[in-house]
Amino acid sequence: MKDDKRQIALRLSSKLYEAIASWAEDDFRSINGQIEYLLSECVRQRKKNGKYVGEEIDKPLDIDI
Repeated sequence: MKDDKRQIALRLSSKLYEAIASWAEDDFRSINGQIEYLLSECVRQRKKNGKYVGEEIDKPLDIDI
């Protein structure tokens, strides 16, 4: 079966976008690739232990750039 990908609109704060962009650059990925990687890792971790990645996952990020 072909791995179909779906497009979604995603709104990010400027600070979060910049943090992901910087991380993506460090990992030699596109920003889109980095977001897909991070989401995949979160889903994989949740499937592994049945819990969310972190206890504070729903708290807003306080990112200093």
